[in-house]
Amino acid sequence: MSIFGSINASASALTAQRLRMDVVSSNIANAQSTRAVLNENGEYEPYRRKMVVMQSADNSFKSMLQNASAAPSASGVKVSEITEDEEPFKLTYNPDHPDANEAGYVEMPNVDPLQEMVDMMSATRSYEANVTALNASKSMLMKALEIGK
Repeated sequence: MSIFGSINASASALTAQRLRMDVVSSNIANAQSTRAVLNENGEYEPYRRKMVVMQSADNSFKSMLQNASAAPSASGVKVSEITEDEEPFKLTYNPDHPDANEAGYVEMPNVDPLQEMVDMMSATRSYEANVTALNASKSMLMKALEIGK
């Protein structure tokens, strides 16, 4: 394991959590967007909630073998994809809305602001924890350099 392994792992987690916060912000910003995507029928669809999927940054045989042995390595995390939530759209009765159907219902995005705020708080706490781990690693490296004085 490299001397900078823990710093690299924290840095990759910081990048992934920042992207997660950006996606949550986008979800909140589009919570009322009824015309986000033009489908194959030529009709507009509401915004679909997006989610970040993360995985280990190194899925090689070597890393799996090291993790199974007594010498685990810190490989970090990466965003593997950003998926769309397949939950159905919410129907809201608003006959005056320009996107209302014949019955007066409007398809609204499947974004729950409460769930998004919980996700944002989780991503923020993870980000803060990784900053703390990064600062601890930096402090240990600085103390190791002071041994030679």
